[in-house]
Amino acid sequence: MNTNDTQAFYVGTYTNGDSQGIYKYILHRDGSLDPVGLAAKSENPSFLAISQDRKFLVAINETKNEDGAGTVESYLVSDDTLKLLNRRSSGGAHPCFVSVNDAGSVLAANYTGGNIGFLQLDPEGRLSELLDVQQHEGQGTTDRQTAPHAHSAWFNPVDGGIISVDLGTNELWFSTIDTETNKLAPAAQQKLAMDPGDGPRHLTFHPNGKWIYVVNELSSSVTRVDRDADGSYSKGPTISTLPAGYTEPNTCADIRVSSDGQFVYASNRGHNSIAVLKVNEDGTLKLLGNKGCGGEGPRNFVLSPDEKYILVANQHTNNIVSLKRNETTGLLKYANQVEAHTPVCIIF
Repeated sequence: MNTNDTQAFYVGTYTNGDSQGIYKYILHRDGSLDPVGLAAKSENPSFLAISQDRKFLVAINETKNEDGAGTVESYLVSDDTLKLLNRRSSGGAHPCFVSVNDAGSVLAANYTGGNIGFLQLDPEGRLSELLDVQQHEGQGTTDRQTAPHAHSAWFNPVDGGIISVDLGTNELWFSTIDTETNKLAPAAQQKLAMDPGDGPRHLTFHPNGKWIYVVNELSSSVTRVDRDADGSYSKGPTISTLPAGYTEPNTCADIRVSSDGQFVYASNRGHNSIAVLKVNEDGTLKLLGNKGCGGEGPRNFVLSPDEKYILVANQHTNNIVSLKRNETTGLLKYANQVEAHTPVCIIF
């Protein structure tokens, strides 16, 4: 139960160690964190999404079953537990991301499958059978890009269109939902190529509706993508997420923008930090600094609902760290941490 002093959140994990599934935690007003406990047993529920009315939680199972695909699960949110409603195929192997729009449409990004699965939640929160699969084709220029690797799929809040981010083909893929056929259809502009070797992974939408910031896993950078007046997309400038002179191995994982549009944050795995970037008036970014994330392998992070804190899931050190956020400067300060077994995704 959320109050003025506490906010509940769920954590998706990998279950190849001590974790058993999806866990619930509490964030307190002072930034301290407390575990509530196991909310649902599940196999590799690595990424989570929640319905607009917050009644249902959707998780993917990052697996490859006998049919060559992973699965998507739907849960009823109930006090401190999650009640499994049903489970369906994700349409491809090793799904690593899931999203839900206001109409209950569900997208699962299948990393190894190199495709996007499309499903639908009914009013009771149950998942439909797999409605369609968008298969990506192509490859990039690095060893990680020899085949398609769909890493995330997003509903654009401006027009409801779908943007799928493929690390393997090094592109953004654009599509829509054909409401007559209930299938995924290519948009007028089907793709946008990133710079060679970027390896795009996640994105975040600036509140002005014109700018999208894409975090590039392989090149440790953020690229601004512009939504032009005719609804097409073009690539803008790119900035590194690392401090000058850092040359050790690093990959980026996640990206967020503050609701006032003033700051962008990105996670560095290797440097093990959150990059703090200022959004200039023209949409370009300036790296203000990097804050250590209090652990290793910051896979996913979120802003708290009031945006006073950033919570970081450190996959390799089994902890979640809360960072106090200065809403004026955007800078971060360590607040607290709590144990969590192989945390991958945090959702309020």
